[in-house]
Amino acid sequence: MKIDLHLHTCISDGTDTPEEILAHVREAGMQLFSVTDHDAVRAGIKMRALRKEGDPAFLCGAEFSCKDEEGKYHILGYGFDPEGKAIRRLVEAGHSLRMKKVRARLDFLRTEFGFTFPKEEIEGLLSLDNPGKPHIGNMMVRYGYAATKDEAIRDFINRVHFRSEYLRPEQAIEGILDGGGIPVLAHPAYGSGDQLILGSELMERFRKLTAFGLQGAEAYYSGFTRKIREQVLSCAEELGLYVTAGSDYHGSNKLVVLGDTGLSDTAEGAEGLQRFLGEIRSRDGYFGE
Repeated sequence: MKIDLHLHTCISDGTDTPEEILAHVREAGMQLFSVTDHDAVRAGIKMRALRKEGDPAFLCGAEFSCKDEEGKYHILGYGFDPEGKAIRRLVEAGHSLRMKKVRARLDFLRTEFGFTFPKEEIEGLLSLDNPGKPHIGNMMVRYGYAATKDEAIRDFINRVHFRSEYLRPEQAIEGILDGGGIPVLAHPAYGSGDQLILGSELMERFRKLTAFGLQGAEAYYSGFTRKIREQVLSCAEELGLYVTAGSDYHGSNKLVVLGDTGLSDTAEGAEGLQRFLGEIRSRDGYFGE
């Protein structure tokens, strides 16, 4: 089955509109896809209206950036009602924290490096649904403060750090569950920055989050080697977690191809993935046959 359950639109930090994402998944022959914008569900609401008979099945989703005393986590939520109160509260909480970080980054760039931008640019940035580092980086390139977006993020934007401007992982998991969704740990082996989490540390990470109610692991992911994937699958099997597959496609903002999940005809993880695919069909956020 051709699936991609980790896609971003221009509503967060991707470059494609929901209409363009739908066109791409049609062209790619996908059978199931999900849009997982950061702290946002508007694309999911729009996608329900855009889909036509014969289109790939669609699963409502979102991705929440979380942090606690031990590090960072990205928690995916699937199958919820995007207009439900619990998900709305979670999205609003994540969005509020995101906007605080955007303003703090702009202040940091101004005070530390003297980088200023026209008022209309700032207003345009703050009017976006979910502005983030890529948006600021692209703005810096336009005004000559960096040669590339990646350089802007690496050499300037990432120099400001936040201790508390994040959702906690238990908060995101609880909100997804309350909204009738399935919480899944995105790219589980990736921590903060270039941190790679494997072995017993990876299992402890899963045990901690399953105690909060985590139900799945994104074992198939565009950035994973076979070794990483096998370790995530082993943890998922031991803990009885669902398995998902996603590319983390962002359009031209990342060098990731839609549908590049590493999922093949191997039997690895098949049981966990099949359980997930069976479960989502009963959820409010699933739209298919």
